[in-house]
Amino acid sequence: MGASLSNLADGSSGLGSGPGLGDIPESCVACVFLNLTPPEICNLARLNRAFRGAASSDSVWESKLPANYQDLLDLLPPERYKSLSKKDIFALLCRPVPFDDGTKEVWLDRVTGRVCMAISARGLAITGIEDRRYWNWIPTEESRFNLVAYLQQIWWFEVDGVIKFPFPADSYTLSFRLHLGRFSKRLGRRVCSFEHTHGWGIKPVRFELFTTDGQQALCECCLDDTEHDEINGYHKRGCWIDYKVGEFIVTDSDPVTEVRFSMKQIDCTHSKGGLCVDSVFIIPSDLKDRKRGGVLK
Repeated sequence: MGASLSNLADGSSGLGSGPGLGDIPESCVACVFLNLTPPEICNLARLNRAFRGAASSDSVWESKLPANYQDLLDLLPPERYKSLSKKDIFALLCRPVPFDDGTKEVWLDRVTGRVCMAISARGLAITGIEDRRYWNWIPTEESRFNLVAYLQQIWWFEVDGVIKFPFPADSYTLSFRLHLGRFSKRLGRRVCSFEHTHGWGIKPVRFELFTTDGQQALCECCLDDTEHDEINGYHKRGCWIDYKVGEFIVTDSDPVTEVRFSMKQIDCTHSKGGLCVDSVFIIPSDLKDRKRGGVLK
């Protein structure tokens, strides 16, 4: 079986006559590749010279890039991409591209070529963040930005953000990545402390988003309720959870989309604390549902 497949790839049938995969014109292979995913293209490129040539075609890889991929390249120094093929540009943009002093990252999903974004806690406006009595910055490998904001105790809890970016046409989901309790490593093991964790089961946190073209979403959620959750069992402490704020639709990358979002619990009749704020994710909606099962809806 293996020998037969090898003979087909080489262009021979094993009997010395008849067509094989090597006889397919490179242009025809390229047409087929237009309908395959990037990982599938890279796997097939190993078959023979024609497949390898088609898998390096600029026309194939340009079809996998978003229409406005140049906007993403503009975030990089020109010398990083000016001499690259479209295939290499795709590979470059599948790695996180930082911008706004490293507080935000954008990248392409390696399977679909769709645009994803993350905004670090440092890229958000957090009430009281400069006061060490309320907030601390904790370095950690559990964040893609290697840093999270940890709330010890506060009465007025408010986190706001805004992003103005040329998102390609798509439907996007925005969510906050949060963690109840302070985590650390002790003797090589992950441990969590809930010494400061309180107040999140009394009143819900309000999540909101607004776009410049009038779209909006609103939801409320108790971060420390005791109701059963399908993913995290009967409690939400000690694990990272993506709290879905809502969805918005982009029909064109021009004009640039502006999204404002927030989470608040500003009932000052009680304090709250013991919460880590990592980041905000903006991911194509169906991709979010497929890849990040921890989204609460």
